[in-house]
Amino acid sequence: MVKQKKTLKWLQKKSPEELRVNKFLNRACSEVSGFAELLQRFERNISILGRSPRTFDNYSRHVAALALHFKTLPTELDPEQVKDYLFELQQRSKTPSQTYFKHTVYGLRFLLKTEGLPYSFLHLPTIAKGKKLPVILSREEIWRMLQSAELLKHKLLIGLIYGCGLRCMEVRNIELQHLDFDRKMLHVVQGKGSKDRYVPLSEHLIRGLKTFISIENPERYLFNGNQHRISKRLMLRLHSKQGLHRLPAKILIHATASAVCSG
Repeated sequence: MVKQKKTLKWLQKKSPEELRVNKFLNRACSEVSGFAELLQRFERNISILGRSPRTFDNYSRHVAALALHFKTLPTELDPEQVKDYLFELQQRSKTPSQTYFKHTVYGLRFLLKTEGLPYSFLHLPTIAKGKKLPVILSREEIWRMLQSAELLKHKLLIGLIYGCGLRCMEVRNIELQHLDFDRKMLHVVQGKGSKDRYVPLSEHLIRGLKTFISIENPERYLFNGNQHRISKRLMLRLHSKQGLHRLPAKILIHATASAVCSG
């Protein structure tokens, strides 16, 4: 009884957004006996081994799906059951998600390893990768996007991603103290690869940023939202009148690299 209360208390620490996104975790914790305790140990072990919370999110969802499929703990499955499940994943679609399959294997292997169970039977098969060239937007297309953006916030988002070559996560994490208008530099703190770097700010961006700050009066983060930072959903859905209803930020980053190479 005490153990059950402790598990429920741990689950209540999750935010409503996390509980909504991780529906597999909620179902597995309520439908599979002992899964909540296993999940708690899994999160602890991943953290101790220096893996990121995002690694836990990715692995745990796939482990939960496996538990729901067999209605038992993944640690109690024999190798043949696991192979049958992986085979079923491959047969669900003619073009199964490579990432989903890979994270299922990685997640289960990591779980078995941290639980001190054999995992050598789990091997990731060779997955053929298609070679695709990135979509590159011209400077004219970027300019039309900036012109069509109605809000100053959206103009600045596009300008920072394209003008500074930032990723969505890096833009969301910009704090006022990271802006150095005197030196015309932006300090990107713990960007991709957990590395810091400095990027230059153009005069146009500085004028826009100063205007935005004077109007919005942000306290800590440059772009505020419901959770103190602008939401990832908005970052991934920059609307424009050019028919780009869902614009991946990578397209703008590729355009940045192309512009730099072309001079």
